Amino acid sequence: MTKKKRENLGVALEIDGLEKKLSQCQRDLEAVNSRLHSGDLSPEARRSLEKEKNSLMSKASHYEKELKLLRQENRKNMLLSVAIFILLTLVYAYWTM
Repeated sequence: MTKKKRENLGVALEIDGLEKKLSQCQRDLEAVNSRLHSGDLSPEARRSLEKEKNSLMSKASHYEKELKLLRQENRKNMLLSVAIFILLTLVYAYWTM
């Protein structure tokens, strides 16, 4: 996903969306695998399913990499929020003493 799209969406919403896409991709992959294991396929149909399987595996891999990056970004944002909270707490405690 491009950086511009990330700026418009929250990281958590983006993670949710990618997890849904990955889940759908995995379900589609399972369906293709089950069709591949059925014995009644012509060579053209088998090649077509193999091509679809490779495409789905590529998509799933891309989604997993993107999720990994988004989760790292989410962790950084959380740590920044905690650091700001601690800093504000220390400033408040110092000011009120």
